[in-house]
Amino acid sequence: MSYKDQNRQVGAPNLLWNMYGQGLENIGQDGSPETSEIPSPAADQMLVRVDSVGMCFSDVKLIRQGRNHPKLYNRDLREEPTRLGHEVAVTIVSVGSELQDRYQAGQRLAIQPDVYQEGKSTAYGYTVPGGLIQYHLVGAELLVTDAGACVLPLEDGMGYAEASLLEPWGCVMAAYTQRRRLDPLEGGTMWIIGQPGDEQNYQFSRFLDRPSTIVTTDLPASLNDALAATGATVIARDQLSHDQYAALREEVTDGRGFDDIVMLAPRSAVAVSEAARHIARRGTLNMVGTEPLDGLVDADVGRLHYDYIAFVGQQGPEISDSYGEERNRCELKGGGTAVFVGAGGPMGQMHVQRALELPDGPKVLIATDVNQMRLDAIVTRLGGLAAEQGRELILFNPMAEDNEKTLPELVADVTDGKGADDVVISVPAAGLMEEGGTMLNDEGMLVLFAGVPNGTEAPLELSTVYLGNAQYTGTSGLTLNDQRLVMERAVAGTLSPGMSVAAIGGMRSAIEGIQAMMDGAYPGKIVIFPQIEEFPLLGLPELKEAYPEIGSKLGDGDSWTMAAEEALLAQFASK
Repeated sequence: MSYKDQNRQVGAPNLLWNMYGQGLENIGQDGSPETSEIPSPAADQMLVRVDSVGMCFSDVKLIRQGRNHPKLYNRDLREEPTRLGHEVAVTIVSVGSELQDRYQAGQRLAIQPDVYQEGKSTAYGYTVPGGLIQYHLVGAELLVTDAGACVLPLEDGMGYAEASLLEPWGCVMAAYTQRRRLDPLEGGTMWIIGQPGDEQNYQFSRFLDRPSTIVTTDLPASLNDALAATGATVIARDQLSHDQYAALREEVTDGRGFDDIVMLAPRSAVAVSEAARHIARRGTLNMVGTEPLDGLVDADVGRLHYDYIAFVGQQGPEISDSYGEERNRCELKGGGTAVFVGAGGPMGQMHVQRALELPDGPKVLIATDVNQMRLDAIVTRLGGLAAEQGRELILFNPMAEDNEKTLPELVADVTDGKGADDVVISVPAAGLMEEGGTMLNDEGMLVLFAGVPNGTEAPLELSTVYLGNAQYTGTSGLTLNDQRLVMERAVAGTLSPGMSVAAIGGMRSAIEGIQAMMDGAYPGKIVIFPQIEEFPLLGLPELKEAYPEIGSKLGDGDSWTMAAEEALLAQFASK
């Protein structure tokens, strides 16, 4: 019997790693998995076999915080444990009567873990116990959500490890799709901030009819007629000092923040910093002017990542020209220079790989990391791809003793002083985000892939947003469409998710895999195969030596392949 058709019966032993509190010592029992019985599905449930689980560094916060993690809502884990594992591929074993019109036994699924129900986050692998178990039930907690069913049927061309990595790869894909709202909100609240004495002949010929409330501060006379024609409720608050902005926000928006802010002829970086603090989630700040600000803006880089606030702008006088996707890009610039900070980590390597596999990707890629082992792994795993695609791959370790330049100096040299077209930050550090902004050219894009807490500010050069066309973007989480895009590209052969696998292990080695993930022991993703009970945690080069019959089926640079996976499961999966 092939692995595809192997299933244990209801009531048979079922290994799992429950989490009962903070720290690795509270996962499982005495460093080992527990045993339960395989359950039987109710009418509105299905039983699934967990085929593969990717270890993710975002689990570290859960391990360290336990019940204090925001997605656990202070629940008593001793009484109601959770389970790690949100990068998961499963196979349906049996289906309850109410679901048989949608799902069938033998169907393979990937799980989309970023679940919301009635606006509340109930993420799989956090609020809902995750995939570090051999068999579990799936019901309304994943099938009845704000986004519908959070499962994705898999195509035959996807391996199990590849399928579990649809989640992290989907997050990477999401970083280059437009998550910001780039037009004024229909029915929203807009605040237009002018400068006393500004005689510029502004036009606002599109979108001004969208807000239901418009607040004005020192409105230029040229906009009086346009404003009167909107039918919106207009509230004038002139000659406001910066310390009055918070009170205005409370008065007009009940503290929620302004959906859209327009700043005309901005001069003061402090004024922009203060106004930006009062943008609502998914709000926009549109700057229109011809003179640079008098300094850097203290921008909330946490909110850029988590709240999708957007900084847009141009030189005018047509205010509406700042908006829209045509002006505000989210993809890497074709033929440009891209810098990847934190490139050696699993997610950073995915960003580099994606850029190399883009048909019209950057010509020069600068990959930087403080871990030399991980930098060397980039060469081993992606050097051949770079050569094949005709791209220049430059590696830089800012901690190396023989450095003659800093990273910004290196970028300046490579770009003849112009600056990078794109800088992608995969390290949650405000200082690196600040430094990333200094390396951009006037048309550049800073992608904040890693998140820092909301309220974390970093000085950014926002003058280039309206004087050039600089972009500051960030994303958190993903959707089923992001995972579907990864799957489609993988099946089409334009993306190889399996190249991200650095180590594998069986079910009993999962705790060792978690520790290795926390320690950064491997230069890529660790994948656990729950249906293999006894198999050591091995990096792929180690696997090649220990099990040559499997290692011989690895790809270039000892990369994971479906052939290697099939050989592994055929030899070691539990019967």
